[in-house]
Amino acid sequence: MERYYQPEIECASREQILAWQNERLVKQVKHVWDNVPYYRKKMEEKGVAPEDIRSVDDLHKLPFLTKDDLREAYPYGLLAKPLKDCVRIQSTSGTTGKRVVAFYTQHDIDLWDDCCARAIVAAGGTNEDVCHVCYGYGLFTGGPGLNGGSHKVGCLTLPMSSGNTDRQLQFMVDLGSTILCCTPSYAAYLAESIHERGLRDKIKLKAGIFGAEAWSEEMRRDIEQKLGITAYDIYGLTEISGPGVSFECSAQTGMHINEDHFIAEIIDPVTGEVLPEGSKGELVFTSITKEAFPLLRYRTRDICVLSREACPCGRTHVKMSKPMGRSDDMLIIKGVNVFPSQIETVLLEQGFTANYQILVDRVNNSDTLEVQVEMTPEMFSDQLSQVADREKQVVAALKSMLGIYAKVRLVAPKSIQRSEGKAVRVIDKRKI
Repeated sequence: MERYYQPEIECASREQILAWQNERLVKQVKHVWDNVPYYRKKMEEKGVAPEDIRSVDDLHKLPFLTKDDLREAYPYGLLAKPLKDCVRIQSTSGTTGKRVVAFYTQHDIDLWDDCCARAIVAAGGTNEDVCHVCYGYGLFTGGPGLNGGSHKVGCLTLPMSSGNTDRQLQFMVDLGSTILCCTPSYAAYLAESIHERGLRDKIKLKAGIFGAEAWSEEMRRDIEQKLGITAYDIYGLTEISGPGVSFECSAQTGMHINEDHFIAEIIDPVTGEVLPEGSKGELVFTSITKEAFPLLRYRTRDICVLSREACPCGRTHVKMSKPMGRSDDMLIIKGVNVFPSQIETVLLEQGFTANYQILVDRVNNSDTLEVQVEMTPEMFSDQLSQVADREKQVVAALKSMLGIYAKVRLVAPKSIQRSEGKAVRVIDKRKI
């Protein structure tokens, strides 16, 4: 365990962290300039040369990278190492166009495993734990990342991948899983299945490490209560490495960014201006240790806040808040900015489960918003008049939260399709 709780790194002084970042950033910019013609051209167009970058204070001089750049440069345009030095790729789903493909040297994988190991230790993991990994394996980064981190910590690792819930529960019971790693929506589904099968007393879980999709604090508390665990958030993205870019500690007040590997900025999503600490804006990452696919100033589109307030756990690396939405996923309905997380918060506060869908359409040139949410079995047995009253309550609560009207339709339990990966929360028919 001590190997992956490293006080000399995770509890280093701000001066030491900046020294690491300054040295590694200068080296990384030169590496990218020499080996990535695509980014060198962007730097030249902005009038920036490697010698202009002497410290983190000069980071703002560099051009941004976006997902559009990754698609334009697909597959090898941002590769900074010869293929003979690369040992793996990971990839996004590619549902909105060309896939994003990220490359790794063995050194990159070792550092990624270390980052995920830190997350597991921060969640209380040791070499005496049984780590149940049911993120997807294969091209998706979730499974391979937590799998590698679990090995580094020395846990007994169950590489379950997603799906086959009956098998998940059998192994969970028979092998005494203590740490669950999956998406929060699948954790909620597993909790529901455990309750239905009467297995709650046979489950030994103590912690869950959940990420890859947005989830609210209300959803966290609901999962914790149903599974009897502490639920920890983990953040990452394929473009930067995968899960483990940041992670929650016991304080559960934000995710510590591994600042010895990544530099974080918050910018205005419209102007690109760097915002002062404590401001809400778009998260931007620069990889300073990655060899094969070292992205500089990558715009994540996630909206959050950075904080350097002292943490009770003793870690000194900056914290990022749970993403409050995405600048590219934000729904604009009748001119109002709406984030799915706002709707989820209302539903859970009203006593519903996290099984819901948001339907957006345009009728007679006017936007419409409908929220379908499953009733609990107890609600489903209510009189029709009681169901109607509940719908009115949710409509009023959503109006208060969003400032616009949303139609609410309460549907039967289990009538909304379950997800074993990322949940499909929004169906925007305006784009179809």
